[in-house]
Amino acid sequence: VQLQASGGGLVQAGGSLRLSCAASGITKDDYAIGWFRQAPGKAREGVAVISRRDGSADVKNSLEGRFTISSDNAKNTVYLQMNNLNAEDTALYFCAAAPGTYILSALWTTTTYHYWGQGTLVTVSS
Repeated sequence: VQLQASGGGLVQAGGSLRLSCAASGITKDDYAIGWFRQAPGKAREGVAVISRRDGSADVKNSLEGRFTISSDNAKNTVYLQMNNLNAEDTALYFCAAAPGTYILSALWTTTTYHYWGQGTLVTVSS
């Protein structure tokens, strides 16, 4: 299983980025994807999660209204649309995959995930 995260970069505060997580090698049709981020000196935190099976999704409360997660099942790709970015959003963003069916609350725990991508760096300049 491979997860390829892309779309990161340098953006000014107030700008937008769309991250992509392309999954390959997952034989199950039913799996979930989570986006996590880790800023320097801070713990990894969940950003958004989505179930590929039924499309149910959730975004971290403090990011709702700015971040949106979506899935293109035909392309095995999950997107994270990030708008109105600020310096606090600067971090290395990871996507992770969990084969199987999970309730959304379980997808906020990093240990739920079996596979992790390499991360894509988002830097927001003020």
